[in-house]
Amino acid sequence: MRGRWKGKRVGVLMGGSSHEREISLATGEAVLAALVRKGYDAVAVDPAADPVARLANAGIDVAFICLHGRFGEDGRVQGCLELMGIPYTGSGVQASAVAMDKVLTKRIWETYHIPTPEHWVVSGPGELAALVRHLGAPVVVKPIYEGSSFGVEIVRAPEEAEAALARARGFGSRCFVERFVRGRELTAGLLNGDPLPLVEIRAPDGLYDFDAKYKGEATEYLCPAPIDKPLRREIQRTCARAAAAVGCRGGVRVDVLLDVAENFYLLEVNTIPGMTDHSLLPKAAAAMGIDFDDLVELLLDGIPERR
Repeated sequence: MRGRWKGKRVGVLMGGSSHEREISLATGEAVLAALVRKGYDAVAVDPAADPVARLANAGIDVAFICLHGRFGEDGRVQGCLELMGIPYTGSGVQASAVAMDKVLTKRIWETYHIPTPEHWVVSGPGELAALVRHLGAPVVVKPIYEGSSFGVEIVRAPEEAEAALARARGFGSRCFVERFVRGRELTAGLLNGDPLPLVEIRAPDGLYDFDAKYKGEATEYLCPAPIDKPLRREIQRTCARAAAAVGCRGGVRVDVLLDVAENFYLLEVNTIPGMTDHSLLPKAAAAMGIDFDDLVELLLDGIPERR
């Protein structure tokens, strides 16, 4: 039922203490404004300091989670809300924890025969340099538990391994190496289980890094992505299967690479996609005729009756 949380106090959880705090604040402010425009009793809740007490004392009936990164996207805040009996948007505890772990997500996908680039967990720069020599450059180094491209490094020669791994480890001690796939960057959004149009991302220099995502205006977004219908449907179906394999629900975004031979590979699943003016889920929803305020309300309405 549309608007079933009207008359209840909605807490928009934003900010937090992760590396993605500023992005989370931007997402939360946009969501809060949309809820107010829709006539909801909505308030901002920032659980950066003493988060459990902050949530317990917020006086909210339902939570709209806009926390990116650790404590917001990894199942911990979801567990707190479960214990407090507060319904919340997005995926549950287990799915959130699994999706935050990129390597565990890949292992689940491999079990379901979902295409994803080969990967190796690395313990030191010597191991990374050996992989670069074995695989050929470039390779991609990523922290296992981060989002928003934090700590992502492209290693183009063995001698770059030590510095690249040190920078990546600045965002988390555990890192992995992914085989580099040269091709087009896509993202597939899901709204309460239903696929949204694919978005193609064309970033300057072909690198969709933090600056390209949030700071610059040079990145192009094509939605719907210019892809033949049979392939587009196959990608959407596969992304829906991938999200279901992890157990995701609500608003979900799956990142995809499409190579020159039109083979596609899934990179990761985002259980709390951004909701800023640069964000991809709102762009995909808009291509379906769903404006931002309606998208926010649909995400709120998508909370299960009982968890």
